Amino acid sequence: MDIKKLIESLSPNERKILPYIEEKKIDNICRKSNLDKVSVIRALEYLQNKKILNISSKKKKIVEIGVNGALYKKRGLPERRLLNLLSEKRILKLQEAQKQSKLSNDEFKASIGSLKKKAMIEIKNGKIILNTGKGEISKKMFEELFIDNLPLEYDLLSPEQSHALASLQNRKDIIQIKDEKTVEIGVTDLGRKIIKSDIKTKEMIERITPEMLKKETLWKGKKFRRYDVSSGVPAIHGGKRHFVNQAIDYGRKIWTDMGFTEMTGNMIDSSFWVFDALFTAQDHPGREMQDTFFINKKSELPDKKLVKSVKDAHEGKIKGSKGWQYNWDEKEAQRGVIRSHTTNLSAKTLTNLKKENLPAKFFAIGKVLRNETLDWSHGFEFNQTEGIVIDKDANFRHLLGYLKQFFKKMGFEKIRFTPAYFPYTEPSVEVVVFHPEKKVWLEIGAAGIFRPEVVIPLLGEYIPVLAWGPGFDRAIMDYYKIKDLRELYKNDITQLRKMKFWIK
Repeated sequence: MDIKKLIESLSPNERKILPYIEEKKIDNICRKSNLDKVSVIRALEYLQNKKILNISSKKKKIVEIGVNGALYKKRGLPERRLLNLLSEKRILKLQEAQKQSKLSNDEFKASIGSLKKKAMIEIKNGKIILNTGKGEISKKMFEELFIDNLPLEYDLLSPEQSHALASLQNRKDIIQIKDEKTVEIGVTDLGRKIIKSDIKTKEMIERITPEMLKKETLWKGKKFRRYDVSSGVPAIHGGKRHFVNQAIDYGRKIWTDMGFTEMTGNMIDSSFWVFDALFTAQDHPGREMQDTFFINKKSELPDKKLVKSVKDAHEGKIKGSKGWQYNWDEKEAQRGVIRSHTTNLSAKTLTNLKKENLPAKFFAIGKVLRNETLDWSHGFEFNQTEGIVIDKDANFRHLLGYLKQFFKKMGFEKIRFTPAYFPYTEPSVEVVVFHPEKKVWLEIGAAGIFRPEVVIPLLGEYIPVLAWGPGFDRAIMDYYKIKDLRELYKNDITQLRKMKFWIK
């Protein structure tokens, strides 16, 4: 493209910034062109595509003053305030020194540690003794000069400044190190020729409107801006569902394809449905505060007949069961909780099930909360899924068949089962799948047949109920190659744009 055609392709914003691109600083270009930063950056990118300039970026670390550092710059570092007090008294009891200096416990401890390292004080018999003359104090308090000179470029620090940085770095919010990105603009030979040419904004038609097509006087004899169709344009990111929600939709499709009906319910429920109806003993460790989020509200219990049936199951009054050998407490069952699993939905579904509708199959996918310490492999909030099959003819072999079919649809070809124990199923198994990339067997779900102590109070008689609940969030992590569970919910816009659609 020759210079004339290139000039004709320049947009109004490109023409506005061209006279100032030799400023080489975006802020200066914004100020002189009266354009906002986004418009300037976009225009610069277009000019780079046209070989008029080159843009390069450089990262550097900057040492800046922190929140506490700004406060100490006004008031003085805690150790300086302690030194000012000691320069008058020379010797003070520890408690008296903290009281008179008006330092917090953390500040006082940090001051003592810093001054002892510099051999400016010593502690004897519960007293602080100043060991430094007034002339030496300023020399040894080199951190003060360092704070006064901030911000500084990390890579250009002198040895003395690096020493001061190391001294302050472990103290809360006194200094902070940030990455700063600077953009450098270089004008090409072609760019210099363009700048010397006549690039004043000319009246050009930027776009064709419906009115122009109706009335030719609006465009006839006028100049259209030339477009370079090969020039790069900013990436456009269309809207899409969050990848976790996509995965949940896929899981829901697996269940419905297998003929299951969805169960739904509230996040907050009573301990009766979350624990007692599932034959979980009231002194079971899983009901304690370290695992469950309790709420300060009593929940209503269902009808008395059902409550009595559950009570009888716990106290061993069901034929063939010893129960848990204790007196069941109705008040404990009324405690409100945020559900720690979705199996409370299975219990409620069994209660409302009409026998003429058997056999039946149900599933649930929903969030649950547990009082877990947050780290790369654990979260206090996560998605759980589960299914139940109620059928008088169902047996353990059917359960294994359902499990194989379900996990095959989830993408796992090699599956095996190991014996396990859970409070409300017997027999119970854990589902282990082979990870083809990691070449290891991974535990991914739990399953079993509901115990009579669960089924009889809810259905009025024993009917086999197959149940299983795979871990769902970890399956999502595996599919998206995510190594830290927290990345599922941090909502990093860059990550969300790059995520592929959940397609199996």
